[in-house]
Parts: sequence; structure tokens; C-alpha cells
Amino acid sequence: MLKWTSIKNKVRTCSVSLIAIGFLLGTGPLSAQAQEITKEYRIVTLGDSITVGFEPGMEDFKTSPYGYVERLEEQALLHGRTKVSNYGIAGLKTSGLLQFTDAIAKGEKKSSEAIQEALPDPRVGDFTDQIKQIQTEVTEADVIAITIGGNDVSELLVTGESLTDAQLSERVKELLSRYSEQVTASVNDLHALNEDALFVIADQYQPLPKVGNEALYNKLMGAAALFTDTVDTVAAQLNEQGVRIKVAHVAKEFVGGEGTMTHMIRHRDFHPNQYGYEAIAEVFAKVIWGDYVKLQIPDREEPMNIFVSGKQLATPYKPVLKNNQNYIAIQDIVEAVSAESKWDNQTKSTKITYGTKTVEIKMGSKTVLVNDQSIPVATPAFLQKVGKESKTYVPLALVAENLGFDVQYQSKLKTVFINP
Repeated sequence: MLKWTSIKNKVRTCSVSLIAIGFLLGTGPLSAQAQEITKEYRIVTLGDSITVGFEPGMEDFKTSPYGYVERLEEQALLHGRTKVSNYGIAGLKTSGLLQFTDAIAKGEKKSSEAIQEALPDPRVGDFTDQIKQIQTEVTEADVIAITIGGNDVSELLVTGESLTDAQLSERVKELLSRYSEQVTASVNDLHALNEDALFVIADQYQPLPKVGNEALYNKLMGAAALFTDTVDTVAAQLNEQGVRIKVAHVAKEFVGGEGTMTHMIRHRDFHPNQYGYEAIAEVFAKVIWGDYVKLQIPDREEPMNIFVSGKQLATPYKPVLKNNQNYIAIQDIVEAVSAESKWDNQTKSTKITYGTKTVEIKMGSKTVLVNDQSIPVATPAFLQKVGKESKTYVPLALVAENLGFDVQYQSKLKTVFINP
């Protein structure tokens, strides 16, 4: 399945350390039960270019975005194994969303034109080619997140100033009535496939800075408030019908920051910039998990961040980057997971036993033994001077995965997440 966002980027070329949950939480060694495969937390995102993560300069649809969905995945990985599938479509309106969810509900392919005429997003055909798979992902999702409606009301940025208050009120009422009908139908399509999923739908921020046109700004702020009221009403009605749905109130986060959180001033483009996308991600994360952790990108000369079960690795033996791989002291693995390790002086190798799984690492060897099977590594284990000590450093993504852990690398954040 084509995913422009490359959501689940499992890196085996980047080796990282394995630190057990119990060690990081201070609760002791990892229990045997933790060796069992944990169910993935599955998120499906649908909607318009806000879901896509679009910014000016991405018109070729080949540039990887870093929008709210990517940040939402990072937050999810702090809570456990995660799979995110992003089906945002640039230019999508609520009518197009309804056509898309109808196709998902029926498992029937539709053409791009049948979804919505003149969509600028060339990936729609790829999505509908995989409609059965999308249907399955929706059926299995824990969360279905939606941003929609911006393209429905964006006309007001152009026409709003020329309309009288009465005309504007009438047009907003018409647009929001259509929004309510079509969004309700779309959510019902998806809810019929998955009655247990949590739906999270965003309201719509107003992007025009006040300094640009105060009169129009005030009109659009009134329209945005009505939009939020409409989303709240739709959610309340759906909740009464048995749909688990919450509203991500993103609009209020942009008030007063329209010029610094969107591309309106420089590009006359209403899409969020990086500040805006982070604000949206924070709102969604707080709705889903009740919190948001601000993650920092390491300095260029620093090794990547490593999080294990939501806790950042803190060790005096810093990871070492070699051949685009992270290596870390083998001692951290053994102590963290309370594994058994045995040094063989004759072969100059260490054998780590963890439950039913074993990894044998030999100094200087370009292979490691995983459950007695030879696996090649780009750089052998080596001795690294740490203060006055010499520590054995090993390629640990391979070790972590083969001990049963999930390893996810987020390149924009330069961070690895490891979950049992």
C-alpha cells in the first residue's frame, strides 16, 4: 500500500539499545510476561490536507511531511506498539470524505473523480486500489482521527469581505448544514465497520491574521465559532447514538497566532506551518491519552534519542554512531532485562539468554547468532573507552528485535522507540 507519509518506518539498519521497562521505571527486572507480543495500538487517519501534513512546496506530493499525524504517531509510540495508517487526501471536502467512506464501508473501489472532481492529490487512485485493506484497517482501528471542512469553508477567505452580514450568515449556515449531514454519514459508515473505535474529529481554525484585514477577521472568527459549535453538536448527537466520538478543539489554539502558525503571511496559504501542526498534534494527543510529551530533536553531533516504553534512555554509557548505526554497551542490555549472559573467553563471545531466545555476540565478528542462526551485521562488536573503562558495544536494533521487541525509528525526530 502506498503511504506518502511512510508511517511505520521499521529500521533494521539502525541499531539501538534495549532497556527494559522495569529498569527504566525503577520497578525491577522485566517479567517473563513482557516477552509476549503486545497488541499494536492502531490508528487510522482520514481527511483533508491537514491530515496529509501539507505545506507549500509539497505540491509534487513526493516530499515527506512532518505534520500532526507523524507527531501523533510519536506520542502513540510513547504508550506502546503502534501502527498508523494515513489516508489524508489533499483538497478533500466533506462530500469527498463521504464518497471515500462509502467506498471503505462497501469495500468497493471508486475512481478519483467519483470520490471528488479535480482532486489535486495523485495518490487517491493508489488508496482506492487498496480499499479492501483500508476497510480491514478501519475494522481493526482503536482510533479513527479526522480533519475535514477547511476546503468547504475556505471560499469565505475570498468572498467573506464582499458579503453583507446577512449574506455571510446565510452562506455559513448552508455550508455547516451540509457539513453536519455529510460528516455524520461518514462517521456512521465507519462506525458500522467498527463499533469499538474512538473517533476524534477536529474543528476548523481560522487562518487569516487580524492585522491583514480586521473587518474580515472578525467575520471569519464568527464563522469559525459557528463551525466549532456545529462539530460539538454533531459529536453530541453521534454519542447519543452510541458512537464513541470526541472533538479535538484545535481552532482556539490558533487564535492570535494565525500569522505565526500558518503560511498566510508569506505564502497566502492557510495550511499550518510546523508550529501549527505541533499545536494540532498536542490537542489530538490530549484528547486520546490525556497528555502530550514535547520531544526534542538531538543536536547534530549527538546520537539519536532512544525511548523504551515511553521513557528516555539515561545511561552513562552513551550510544555511539558507527556506519549510520547506533551501538551501546552490552552491559545495559543484560542489567536492564535481567537476562542471563555468559562470556566465553575461548571464543571471545557473549551469549545472552532471554526467555527462549538467545543472541550470541562475538568480538570482531561480522555476524551474530540469533537462536543459533547467523545474522550479518555491518560493524562488529567493539570495545569503546568510557572514562577509564572499556565497554563492549554492540549493534542493538538487531538484538532488540530478535529478543522480541518492536523497534521504530522516526527520522524527522531522530529518535528510536522500543516497545515490548
